[in-house]
Amino acid sequence: MHARFSALKAAALGCLVTLCFVLSSAAEDQDKLSTAPVSKKISNLTFQDAVGKKFALHDLKNQKAIVVVFLSFDCPVSLSYSQPLNDLADDFAKQQVTIIGLTVNQEETTASVAKYVKENNIKFPVFLDTDFRATKVLHAEVTPEAFVLDGNFVCRYRGRIDNNYFARLKKNQQITSRDLEQVLGELVSGRPVSTPVTQAIGCSIQREVKALPKAGTVTYYRDVLPILQANCQQCHRPGEVGPFSLMTYRQAVNWAEDMKEFVCTRRMPPWKIAEGVDFHNARNMNDKDIATLVAWVDGNTPEGNPKDAPPPVKFPQGWQLGTPDLILTVGGDMQIGPTGDDHFRCFVLPTKLTEDKYIAAVEVRPGNARVVHHTLLFVDTKNRARKLETQYQEKIKLTPPSGHAALDRGPGYTSGMGVGFFPDAGLGGWAPGQLPRLLPDGIGIYLPKGSDVVMQMHYHRNGRLEKDRTSVGLYFAKKPVSQKFQGGVVSGGFAFKIPAGAERHPLKGSAWVTGDFTLHSIMPHMHMLGKEIKVTLVDPDGGKKTLLGIKDWDYNWQETYVLEKPLPVKDGSRLDVEAIFDNSTSNPSNPFNPPRDVTFGEQTTNEMCFVFLGGTSNRAGTMLPVNLFGPGKKKDKK
Repeated sequence: MHARFSALKAAALGCLVTLCFVLSSAAEDQDKLSTAPVSKKISNLTFQDAVGKKFALHDLKNQKAIVVVFLSFDCPVSLSYSQPLNDLADDFAKQQVTIIGLTVNQEETTASVAKYVKENNIKFPVFLDTDFRATKVLHAEVTPEAFVLDGNFVCRYRGRIDNNYFARLKKNQQITSRDLEQVLGELVSGRPVSTPVTQAIGCSIQREVKALPKAGTVTYYRDVLPILQANCQQCHRPGEVGPFSLMTYRQAVNWAEDMKEFVCTRRMPPWKIAEGVDFHNARNMNDKDIATLVAWVDGNTPEGNPKDAPPPVKFPQGWQLGTPDLILTVGGDMQIGPTGDDHFRCFVLPTKLTEDKYIAAVEVRPGNARVVHHTLLFVDTKNRARKLETQYQEKIKLTPPSGHAALDRGPGYTSGMGVGFFPDAGLGGWAPGQLPRLLPDGIGIYLPKGSDVVMQMHYHRNGRLEKDRTSVGLYFAKKPVSQKFQGGVVSGGFAFKIPAGAERHPLKGSAWVTGDFTLHSIMPHMHMLGKEIKVTLVDPDGGKKTLLGIKDWDYNWQETYVLEKPLPVKDGSRLDVEAIFDNSTSNPSNPFNPPRDVTFGEQTTNEMCFVFLGGTSNRAGTMLPVNLFGPGKKKDKK
């Protein structure tokens, strides 16, 4: 017991060391770039495909350039480059350039490699680098990493394909340096390579398959698996949104160092709230579990006794709240291309209701969790979304999208941010890890007869051509509804300008409460420049209470936060929002390089600062008694 406690104390120190390493590693990476084997002739390497046919590197004669790129079908960064590498292979096919891929996962076979190549639509040959032979010769370190040889098999370049990533699993908003393409252009035109070494970013190659210990102070089956079940497997399992699975011991070992870094920096599990009231379904890993996970990684990931393992978690299959009263499904498959910017699509889902209903819960079932990032749902009673869909579909028939966008095909329409109009009401949405909840008895969301549900989908790409057809389940209130679930908003302003270069530009706004209400949920909203946001309740006597504070805003993790205990808000109170925006070059999410002045608007390249509220009151209609424009006149006391 004492040894285990000492291990956890050491793990806490290990987390601190990891934090320091993460903060300093970016500055040190450039100094650590390996130049091996640049300027050296590469020996003849041989490989074998699934049918036993052998391939030799030196058979590629009379080539102006040969690209050897190291890949892993377990690495989401590597998979995301399948289509860009296909494009380069096509672009340079007639210029005496050959691209070959080498996968480094020693658990694969030539047959499984062929299967993965087909599934990911890779058009250039890919071989298994058996026993890391090529990895060792070329000194490869990560996947994906590219090595370019000239016609004499001399290495002229090693490094990244482009600068799409600034850290593992973290993308830049824009690709500004297409390094591999530039190198190939230089070689085919007879010019010297201007930049022979760049930093490749991806998943580390474990060259030695180490013998893992069975025993240890902290073991996988006894100590680590319960933590993964409670905090990670909801998303990190086959078919879900996590970019890799954490269901087995071997998978946990493969991602051990990444898990340590992500939990120490609290980037995972993805729960952005740093302060405020208590919310349902908080995904916070406690300090003890973090220390346990770090101790396991630092202790060389011992397996332990499988008999110590807890029972497998039985994740819900199908609808988590039971069969819905009304199921709305997108009218056809939506195809999402492998590369490009994230795609936003609005789908119109007619309810065909012949009578008004109250909704007690909404459940979203993504058709393809690999690409559905999140959804937002709205109510349209005036057929506005139908008209926008008709206009959009007619437009793309006349002028079909080009490039990568041509692969995004299906029903619905695009409308920048939002759904293209001010909806009549909101129905919440879905984000990874968010579970559906029934509203308390007596409360319901009013859904008029004949209305449409409009679903805005945020799709992210994974390097594969994917299809999705998402469904929404509506659960009707079974008991009489005495209070409508209502919406409200607090705004940071509409006529603002965030100056180019500003690293910490503040925006503030307030909303005044003009009647008692009960707060049930909060959803903050900003775009790509947002960094911090805080919501404060000031009661009529001047007392302050922080409702929600996020210090590391991420546009990709927007959620509706449901209070564990609904909060009474008094007439005469004030709701304040304070936000910080980073419009500098140090913000990798900045959509402009160099930065530009940014103003209010619906497009992702514009900005917003809103806090959406959900609650109940005695006020008629669908809106809470919240006024954006001033406290208003108080009623005379009698």
